[in-house]
Amino acid sequence: MSRKGFLQTAGQVMAAGVAGGLAISCQTGGQTPAYPVPTNRTFTTTGGQQLHSSPPYSPPAKVPAGVDAPIELEAWKSDADRKSAPVPTPLPADQRVGYALVGLGHLTLEEILPAFGNCKKSKPVALVSGSPEKLQKVARQYGIKPESCYSYETYDKLKDNPEVQVIYIVLPNSMHAEFTIRGAQAGKHILCEKPMANSQAECQAMIDACKKANRKLMVAYRIHYEPNNRYVRDQIRKNEYGKPKFVDAYNAQSSANPAHWRHIKALAGGGALPDIGLYCLNTTRFILGEEPSEVFAYTHSDPDNPLFNEVEEVCSWQMKFPSGVIANCATHYNVHDSRQYRVMTERGWYELANAYAYSGQKLTTSRADGTIVRQETVSILPKNQFATEMDYFSECILDDKAPYSTGEEGLQDQRIMEAIYQSAREGKPVKLATIEKTDAFRGPEPQLQ
Repeated sequence: MSRKGFLQTAGQVMAAGVAGGLAISCQTGGQTPAYPVPTNRTFTTTGGQQLHSSPPYSPPAKVPAGVDAPIELEAWKSDADRKSAPVPTPLPADQRVGYALVGLGHLTLEEILPAFGNCKKSKPVALVSGSPEKLQKVARQYGIKPESCYSYETYDKLKDNPEVQVIYIVLPNSMHAEFTIRGAQAGKHILCEKPMANSQAECQAMIDACKKANRKLMVAYRIHYEPNNRYVRDQIRKNEYGKPKFVDAYNAQSSANPAHWRHIKALAGGGALPDIGLYCLNTTRFILGEEPSEVFAYTHSDPDNPLFNEVEEVCSWQMKFPSGVIANCATHYNVHDSRQYRVMTERGWYELANAYAYSGQKLTTSRADGTIVRQETVSILPKNQFATEMDYFSECILDDKAPYSTGEEGLQDQRIMEAIYQSAREGKPVKLATIEKTDAFRGPEPQLQ
């Protein structure tokens, strides 16, 4: 066949295929056929080169009407492989909850602001900082309007910004109470970083202010929403390997710069314990669903290290729970990064490496199976922890639900930390109020996608 004849024939086949495709589309209510007809097509470049191609093809899909319902694409994997996560279902930009970020330090710039790129229901709309230069640059980077940039002195003007629904407090611990209370009085919901504050009185004042203003208050316990930690909690609650008996947990890192606010007691409230040891404390409570009835602790600081002139270098403590579980916890500010826990049960254990880190969790389980000991690695699809946390709080606001990580949860952690410090000072155990209710200080269980 000549070149001209081939092109004429190909064109006729293509035309017939398109017509047939349109007919099928009309007959099936606009759905794309399972396979395009025909499958061969020739594409001619501007330089006259002919390339093999095929007609445009859109894979079949179910498209639910709800904006937050995921599109269901055609299956292509067998059940021999792990299923893919549902496709993202971001809300349109004008329906997302607007956040004002208060404080532009490490956590905000390195983790929180970038996490909005993974958010489906949240967006940054305002910034608050004591540094005009930093404020201006970050605002340009993230498309924040100049009129939505505030200093600490003009913070209360957030009440006049209708785009802001949530204020995310990312400040030194000593500032949490003031800016939470002022934020609630400005009519905004509050997401506050942990630890909640530096004293029980401050925590209670924050709770009272948000209740008075009828605003939601959530403490940023991101571990509550991290998939690996939630998996361990669910398995423990089901007694999958029998009842839990002992927990060994530690969270440690190496710090520097004695002038940093974390090493100034008036700003931080303490050293390793409230900063990173809190993860051991709160995550153990979260996994077990129990509250400790007694604590016993030690602290130590190297007298020759200026980092620890005001705050503790290391804190080691035990918690006794009403069920009989003992938790052995430790936190350190002057050793190589290490973040892990193991929950030992009657017939097995769960171990989570990088348990409290922003990413990189590695979950291992062990149990006996006759003459075999099975140690298994459980691989769970990761999620950006900050995006998951913020979107959950946004969902609470959009659906008017009480948050899971309540102010009362933060207050309970503060009570326990103060008892830990008391025990370390006195060199003896300190008893706590016995609380028998499961998840006594948490809100309704979140339904996370």
